[in-house]
Amino acid sequence: MVPDIDPRLLRAFTAVADELHFTRAAARLYVAQQALSRDIRRLERDLGTELFVRTTRQVALTPAGERLRPYAEAVLAAYDDLAAAFTDTGPRPLLVDLNTPAICTGRVLERARRLAPDCELMARYESGLTGAAAEILAGRLDVSFGRVAGLDPAVRARLAWQPVRYERMAVILPADHPLADRDEVELSALAGEALYAGAGNPRTREWTDLAALLFAGHGVRVAPPAPLAVGVEEFRRVMAKGRTPVLAVVDFQAMPDTVRRPLVRPVPLSPVAMVWRRGLKHPGLDALRTAAGELAAAEEWLVVPDGAWLPDADAALMRPTG
Repeated sequence: MVPDIDPRLLRAFTAVADELHFTRAAARLYVAQQALSRDIRRLERDLGTELFVRTTRQVALTPAGERLRPYAEAVLAAYDDLAAAFTDTGPRPLLVDLNTPAICTGRVLERARRLAPDCELMARYESGLTGAAAEILAGRLDVSFGRVAGLDPAVRARLAWQPVRYERMAVILPADHPLADRDEVELSALAGEALYAGAGNPRTREWTDLAALLFAGHGVRVAPPAPLAVGVEEFRRVMAKGRTPVLAVVDFQAMPDTVRRPLVRPVPLSPVAMVWRRGLKHPGLDALRTAAGELAAAEEWLVVPDGAWLPDADAALMRPTG
């Protein structure tokens, strides 16, 4: 029989499984690397199997490690719930990545804060679900928003999500662009253009992939990487300097000397879901889910308009899980 397992050993295991690097995992747990390695060896001895393949260049999970991972995460989540149940200070703060200000995610957070005034829901604004998902699984972030179909299937399998909105996509053009005087821009009118869609940014691969799918067959290209800008103001500055049209959503904040025009024929949609680690339980998450559901129902956020474009994979995944 498997002996009782110290939860400390499971925390050591999940940290290494997330980071696939003993030095980073030790830093995350604030322990010495030697102590972490000792805990992993003890866990492997208790279970009678190797959990990691270690070489001088990389660390990888064995099949036994992959099998243990969801059980370890469930056990640790239960320990966290137990600790919270006997803590007088209330639930811990929940860190929520809203991607960028002034889009639907901010409204979800605002309503959730009203629904759960005793919860501390902390916001940050760092675009890119690919990057956010890695941080969620590493325990550095709780909730984010974005396109789940663009995530690696192995990452997606460890997450839960709830559809929030189909956002209409738009193009941001220099104010003196030949198409700037139009109320809407047909995708075919952009033939020969290169639009910035986050190419080269490892945090936003899901957005670049969606752009490539949209542009295929229309003579539109994904623009080459631009200097990586952190924050809306810096992004505005870099885009204004380069004068490159930008693929965005209709609610994206305006940039200096530009116009934002909805794309039509087809009407491309950016599917937005709220994403969190599978098994997470928190009253703040409950409030966020309720808020998203209420807003989506009241404002028809999940109604697909006529003439819409949406990849089949995205449509299939815009169903709630968890």
